[in-house]
Amino acid sequence: MDIIEGRNPVIEALRAGRSISKILLERNIQIHGTIDQILHLARIKGVHVEYVDRQVLRLHSATGSSQGVIALATVRAYVDLDYLFRVSVDRREAPLYLVLDGIEDPHNLGAMLRTAEATGVHGAIIREKRAVGLTPAAVKASAGASEYIPVAMVTNISQTILTLKERNIWAIGIDMDGELSYDSVDYRLPTAIVIGGEGKGLSTLVRKRCDAIASIPMKGKIASLNASVAAAVIMYEALRQRNK
Repeated sequence: MDIIEGRNPVIEALRAGRSISKILLERNIQIHGTIDQILHLARIKGVHVEYVDRQVLRLHSATGSSQGVIALATVRAYVDLDYLFRVSVDRREAPLYLVLDGIEDPHNLGAMLRTAEATGVHGAIIREKRAVGLTPAAVKASAGASEYIPVAMVTNISQTILTLKERNIWAIGIDMDGELSYDSVDYRLPTAIVIGGEGKGLSTLVRKRCDAIASIPMKGKIASLNASVAAAVIMYEALRQRNK
């Protein structure tokens, strides 16, 4: 089972039609706002709600911050690249994907998925090994966005970039030493935005496989941005261009 923690992640899982076997609510929780919406959707969808002591929630919680609500759901399935390609076809838009080369912090992954969903990215691609997946912490950090944006897990990011390029999708790596400014890239073209891991950046082979490396100008004394912040800057630039 997947553990979905937090009020927004649980309500979005219900709205998205996720198969949920049970919702655990803290006993004596105040029934208003989001909790009232969760109960309403649970009744509509026939999901059993059980009131439990706080200690029970703590036993199930992986993040230590359940906000008094946990859903027990079927494991979220990863998709394959063909599924992502079909998403782009169905939207009748040039492909736009977020490729993550070794993101290890679940909060960064969740934040990126939240921004990707908000900016119209068609899907995310993550690495199978030495990287974080859709853990309870990542799902909670996404504030429910992980229910809506498809995520593909691949064994080899550099090989995946070659597969994308065979589909005429440009791979744009983001790195502080990039030769292009991020806003000079034409994201209206079929594009894969490639973000490197925290503290490590893009791996050598992935960097070589990218069609171009772009950077975000920095004027302050801090050498680089957090990975999820850098990704957000790029995704919103892509949205700006595509909304012209």
